[in-house]
Amino acid sequence: MEKNRIAYEIITLDHNIRRFLINEGKYAPIKNMPSQVQMRIVHYLIQNKDTDIYQRDLEKVLNIRRSTISGILKTMEKHNIIIRTDSKIDARSKKIELSSTSLKFYNESRKVFEKVNSILTKDIDTDDLEIFFKVAKKMKENLNEEKEWEVMLKLLKELNKKDLFFAFISFILIIVQVWLELKMPDYMSEITKLVQTKGALMSDILTQGGYMLLCALGSLISAIIVGYLISNIAASFSMRTRKSLFEKVENLSMEEVKNFQASSLITRTTNDITQIQMFIAMGLQLLIKSPITAVWAVTKILGKNLTWSMITAIAVVILLVTILVLMIIVMPRFKIVQNLIDKINGVTRENLTGIRVVRAFNAEKYQEDKFEKVNNDLTKNQLFNQKAFSVMQPVMYLVMYFLTLSIYFIGAGLIESANMADKISLFGDMVVFSSYAMQVIMSFLMLAMIFMMLPRANVSAKRVNEVLDTVISVKDGKGAKAKEVGTVEFKNVSFKYPDAEEYLLEDISFKAKKGETIAFIGSTGSGKSTLINLIPRFYDATKGEVLVDGVNVKEYKLKDLYNKLGYIPQRAVMFNGTVSSNIAYGENGKGEITKEKIKDAVKVAQAEEFVSKMENTYDAHIAQGGTNVSGGQKQRLSIARAIARDPEIYIFDDSFSALDYKTDSVLRKELKKYTKDATILIVAQRIGTIMNADKIIVLDNGKCAGIGTHKELLKTCDVYKEIALSQLSKEELENE
Repeated sequence: MEKNRIAYEIITLDHNIRRFLINEGKYAPIKNMPSQVQMRIVHYLIQNKDTDIYQRDLEKVLNIRRSTISGILKTMEKHNIIIRTDSKIDARSKKIELSSTSLKFYNESRKVFEKVNSILTKDIDTDDLEIFFKVAKKMKENLNEEKEWEVMLKLLKELNKKDLFFAFISFILIIVQVWLELKMPDYMSEITKLVQTKGALMSDILTQGGYMLLCALGSLISAIIVGYLISNIAASFSMRTRKSLFEKVENLSMEEVKNFQASSLITRTTNDITQIQMFIAMGLQLLIKSPITAVWAVTKILGKNLTWSMITAIAVVILLVTILVLMIIVMPRFKIVQNLIDKINGVTRENLTGIRVVRAFNAEKYQEDKFEKVNNDLTKNQLFNQKAFSVMQPVMYLVMYFLTLSIYFIGAGLIESANMADKISLFGDMVVFSSYAMQVIMSFLMLAMIFMMLPRANVSAKRVNEVLDTVISVKDGKGAKAKEVGTVEFKNVSFKYPDAEEYLLEDISFKAKKGETIAFIGSTGSGKSTLINLIPRFYDATKGEVLVDGVNVKEYKLKDLYNKLGYIPQRAVMFNGTVSSNIAYGENGKGEITKEKIKDAVKVAQAEEFVSKMENTYDAHIAQGGTNVSGGQKQRLSIARAIARDPEIYIFDDSFSALDYKTDSVLRKELKKYTKDATILIVAQRIGTIMNADKIIVLDNGKCAGIGTHKELLKTCDVYKEIALSQLSKEELENE
């Protein structure tokens, strides 16, 4: 296959599609505006019609510069495709919406596009289409791939006005510093000439020496101020970026978190931002100073002597080639290093969280081998980078010493052959040239330091940008008022993960009314937990609607939705603090959770017995992850946390699994009394936990196998009967 034909084939295909659309009368590109970008914006606004969209969102999604997207939006507004309105939240931002005209156009043209798609995909296998989509996706990624130097600039655009002001002052002071440093050789030349001139006064020599000292002092003060300002910029920028990254991660959906992995997100928040901070604190200063010094020094020595200038030019070329070769070799390895740091953090985290299992199964050697492999890979790559950079310093010093010796060797010849009157002048020129040449070399040494830092910082910046640029799939709704109280309804809900081919849940429909207890049961992997995770929008339904209080969950502000829910996960999560702080955790939209509510919640959750025995009782310390309490105790505290919120709807995701049967039974009875006006949704594996529910929904391979009470399902649902008989005898079931 000829690779050179790919672009041509794509362009001609695009041309043919455009021609077809024009013939259909449904395609009219707007003057001075790329039609493809126009359609992408329209499509994105359609997809997110329930979410407030701003220009910054489009910049990130479309990967288009601010100035470009701003011009496109102005053109679209002019042609009545979009409407921009002032935001109530931020006066500086304008909300972007589709006009009624463009909505009509979209609805009409959608049918035409469907027709085009059917023509294009005629007689093409599904497998071939899948390959096409993968290839097309990769091609788009290749086209949109940012240049290495653009990555850091993109992140540095987030510098605020204070940082930019400090940067401007630093820039001025660096220029002053360079001027002072380059002024000193001139005074040194004057001193040299005065020393060799008969009749020269000591006061004249001291005066020139005083000027040199003043230049040195001025350079020192400038360097101190610049160091302070740059450090301030680096620290504040890192703080804001770290905060932005943390807030972004908080808003990511479960699927997006899985895509990045927890260990990688931790590395990006800590190690990667530290690399960027180091580069800003040191690299930016050198990046400004070194080229200014080099260019300024070169302008000062040009024309003084052709031979000296040629020698200096050769030295500069050698240094540039050395730096360039090293960058080509080392740059790809820095990305590998950061990825390996992710892996080593992942292995360490896995080992720490699963330490009991590791020890119980004598798997220490297995974990050690796994760690050693990653550790060795990381060490090899780091050693390679260090060895590569270790070559740079000797080369730099070799070039510097060669240049110095060459200048003095040539200078000695010139002085020897010159007449007496010119000897002093040539000697002074040689001293000055030598000083300026060293300044040039030192500038390249500083550049070398930058190039040692830049690749790693650039990789880190790219990794941070990947998280910050992630388009959040689960966004705040516009806000809606509840039509009912305490109801949960699924209308023909289906769900599959973004990259999955098969649906995990298919066509699920039911309604839970206020005060009802709805239970979900099924074999492992049947989709029980996934189903209830659609209610708090940990994932969004692929098809159908999930309604809470008669309103689609996508229309709620997330905060308002969560205030209606009391969620108890299967794996109870405890935070570093006290018993009280863990139970009163977060906000419920109803004011502060009082001590009385905490005590009532603990009592209902059957946690009072062990809490009262703990040192300091309700003020007893709870370690991070709840490592100082048992699994059953964590579950009861987690249940107490939900009860204290006093929500409309309780979601128990197999939250009784760590409890013994007696505690489970007593807790459910007390819970029923306390939450009689609330809706309860329970995912459970035990028949005993759910048999008294008002309605039981049986799931089998993501589909609803039966809905009814315990007794009804024993008669009508074979799946439920099979589960029940696996846990209870026939006699026990008949007596229930």
